[in-house]
Order: sequence, then C-alpha cells, then structure tokens
Amino acid sequence: MAWIGKATAVRTVRRVTLALTTLAKKYIVWPTGEAAVGVIDGFARSSGFPGVIGAIDGTHIEIPAPNESAAAYVNRKGYHSIHLQAVCDSEAVFTHCYAGNVGSVHDARVFRLSAVHNFLNDETKFPNDSHIIGDAAYGLHPQLLTPYADNGHLSQRQKNFNFTHASARMAIERAFGLLKGRWRSLLHTLAMQDLLLEQVPIVILSCCVLHNICSIRRDRLLAGLHNNVNLGRKKEAEMQGG
Repeated sequence: MAWIGKATAVRTVRRVTLALTTLAKKYIVWPTGEAAVGVIDGFARSSGFPGVIGAIDGTHIEIPAPNESAAAYVNRKGYHSIHLQAVCDSEAVFTHCYAGNVGSVHDARVFRLSAVHNFLNDETKFPNDSHIIGDAAYGLHPQLLTPYADNGHLSQRQKNFNFTHASARMAIERAFGLLKGRWRSLLHTLAMQDLLLEQVPIVILSCCVLHNICSIRRDRLLAGLHNNVNLGRKKEAEMQGG
C-alpha cells in the first residue's frame, strides 16, 4: 500500500471539496415545473399535508473552539458550531443549502440572511400557491407555514394541522440524519486542524452535494451505517428539543 504525505492529503481534500461545491448548482436545485409538482405530490402522499414544496430547518455542525471570536460560535446547546440551513423534498433530497453562519445566530436570523427569504416574494418559486414548512423558529408567511402555538386550547382542526405539519417536516430531520450518518465528520466534532475556518462551509456544502448524489442514485446505506443514521437523527432531535 502506497502512503502519501499529510500535506498532499490536505491539499487533495481541499481540491475535492471545492470541486464538489462547483457541482452544487447541478445537484442542489430548487424544484420547478414537473419537478415541483412531483415534490408537492410526494409530500401529500407521505404526510397528507397539501401544497408543500419543501421542508426547512437548521442544524449545527460542531467544531473545535476557534482561536478568534470563539464565543460567537457557541450555540444554544453550549458547543461551538457552524450553522447549516437546508430545504429538502419529501425524499430527503436537499433543494437549497446555506452554510457558514456562526453557531450563536438564531435560525430566524439565518433565514433572513439566506436566499430562501427572498424566494418568499417570488411567485415563480412557489407554483400553484405552494409553500415551504418550518418549525416555530420561523415567521409565518403565506409561503412559509409554521405550526399553531400550543396554548392548551387548540381546536381539533388545529391539532390535526400540527400533526400533518410535523409529519411533513420529518423529511428535513431525516435528511440531516442521513447527511450526518453518511459523513461522520459532520456527526461529531469536525476536525479542523488542517482547515481554515472559512473552508468549513465548503466542506459542509460538499457533503450536502454528495448526499444528494447518493440519494438521486438510490444508493443504499450499508447495514453497518444504519446506527450512524439513527445517531444522527437522535442528535437532531436533541438539538430541536431545546
């Protein structure tokens, strides 16, 4: 077996991840036309929630404490992280990814900084009066539906809405679980000894591209990886739980 030097390996990783990000426009695509109709139908079949063109949420990629401005990277769970916001379809394929904000930035703020926020005023992004769905961290909008706040006095109709809304939103939780289950560097603390901080979003986005390539090609996880996926989903659930 031939061995390569550490510096060569680092350069190779940087070149490959950068190359993968150039493929993002091909593999991470907002659905339009027939593809949009397919996404909407997929959510309706899987959850019963109509008109959904995507599920949105954020996740945190843990990193070691940076040398500068470390406090800014501490998220609400108390560890240092980089934020990833993503939208996915009912098959857990990412249709938009936005990575790079420091962990202390709230999901709602990240959303306002992202291109998806601007999509809300673009009717071409939401054919047939469709919408994306997100949790209570996001602001209600005709094209972004959030659950009713449970004040203990919800009507049965409102409870049904919340139930089907949560069922549809599970797609993005599953997408994050699969992402971190496959690419374990995102599941635990991302090794940054040989990475500049500004390169971390490139690594995250490259993993999102690979996730979509695997999903589109129907590549199945090996049996031994299923526990990693479940662990990834458990970590997401813990993060969402406050």
